[in-house]
Amino acid sequence: MRGDDNLQEGMYSYISPEKRVPADHPLRPIRKIVDEILKEMSPKFQKLYSDVGRPSIAPERLLRSLLLQIFYSVRHERMLIEQLQYNLLFRWFVGMEMDETVWNHAVYSKNRERLLNEEIAESFFQRVLERAKPYMSDEHFTVDGTLIEAWASHKSFRPKDGTGKPPGAGGDVDFRGEKRKNETHESTTDPDARLFTKSRGSEAKLSYMGHVLMENRNGLLVQTFLTEATGRAERDAAMLMAEAIPPGKRVTLGGDKNYDTREFVRELRGMNITPHVAQNTTNRRSAVDERTTRHAGYEVSQRKRKRVEQSFGWMKMIGMLKKVKLRGIDKVGWLFTFTGAAYNLCRLRNLMATT
Repeated sequence: MRGDDNLQEGMYSYISPEKRVPADHPLRPIRKIVDEILKEMSPKFQKLYSDVGRPSIAPERLLRSLLLQIFYSVRHERMLIEQLQYNLLFRWFVGMEMDETVWNHAVYSKNRERLLNEEIAESFFQRVLERAKPYMSDEHFTVDGTLIEAWASHKSFRPKDGTGKPPGAGGDVDFRGEKRKNETHESTTDPDARLFTKSRGSEAKLSYMGHVLMENRNGLLVQTFLTEATGRAERDAAMLMAEAIPPGKRVTLGGDKNYDTREFVRELRGMNITPHVAQNTTNRRSAVDERTTRHAGYEVSQRKRKRVEQSFGWMKMIGMLKKVKLRGIDKVGWLFTFTGAAYNLCRLRNLMATT
């Protein structure tokens, strides 16, 4: 029997968003972990707000909505607010009622800018790590860096002294034949971005450089760090992250060929860290000798270290960090850390499901 095409809209709903979300939905274990973390962070949030004035968007809801934006690759705030209008899954995760009014996108952006900083992002990241400790190695690590393209064009890369050819019609800038270096030029829209190329022959772009320290057991990120894009940034950041590894036992630190320098290897050994970096023997001798490479653990580290590329791929494609839409090293830094925490939450959910 054919059913009726009834276009009458119902006035009431007797099913809550909690009951509409399947019990086995992948977001349920993440929501449980996030709620526990945000409850612990409540005193920290309280210090950021005044006791008088109009109520802001709850910081817990801001962080949950930002996680959704990362998990589902929502490009910008307007699309996120649109999803919150009719997507019951999004409403459930954020903690909104069925009929609750959704925020204006401009109000949402201002509240986000006021709340989020590196301290909040790092606090959230560390609390995710506390729950991931049973799945983490405390002996074997990998370090690596990746370029994050800045939200600035080549047209904005102008001489610092104000010279150079003036913009033409439509704002076009002709910089043919002009030597452009970070020492003499900077972006007028994002002064913290640096012109950099990761490999010989590739295109130079205005970029930042993100660094991570990964444990080798399950590929969880232990530390995140954002710097200007320079030739020494990867090794300098690696040393800072290596110094934060708890002392007491000998550990290994893997890395690609870029870390195979005598200075870097010597400093790691002075910190009681075995350098399991890939050997660079192109027209030179490697700083890593047979004292390290003869052990079976070195070969294992070389296999495990490639897993760090999975985190970079996820953060860039899912977390939309391939070309970041924020400007300034502070803002890009907290976003990089917060996206690393979101990656760990996904990894932790999968690990908990298999144990």
